[in-house]
Amino acid sequence: MSLQEDVLTACRAAGVKLVTAESCTGGMVSASLVDIAGSSDVVLGGIVAYSNSIKMAVLNVREATLKAHGAVSEETAREMASGALSRLGADIAVSITGVAGPGASGPKPEGMVCFAVARKGAEVVAETVQFGALGRNEVRAASRDHALQMVLTALG
Repeated sequence: MSLQEDVLTACRAAGVKLVTAESCTGGMVSASLVDIAGSSDVVLGGIVAYSNSIKMAVLNVREATLKAHGAVSEETAREMASGALSRLGADIAVSITGVAGPGASGPKPEGMVCFAVARKGAEVVAETVQFGALGRNEVRAASRDHALQMVLTALG
């Protein structure tokens, strides 16, 4: 079974609906899930929030958070996940924001990606992974897989 199938199975077992909030992955997480027939009983949707203006307007990321920590930060990832959870009416949300490359984004190095998982009634879990300069597509694919693994972990 694939990682995506494992996530869908775990969501079904837990009776939860899933949403995504993606920046550097551009919808890869939700696309990988909906590639599987029958995923509509779990996946409600996703938001690709590549720009800060969309992060603020659609996902309720605070401008103060972006100014203080930047778009690539655990703080922003937390607010993205929480915003997706509340705005889309789901039970669990995963978010991704990072620097896929090539090159750094200011002080944030290529391959630095921040993730968060929000669940109703639980504390938001966030973490940062430094994938390194693997290349844009490889960082994005690794980020997709890491986000899916975080959902599995959150569902226990």
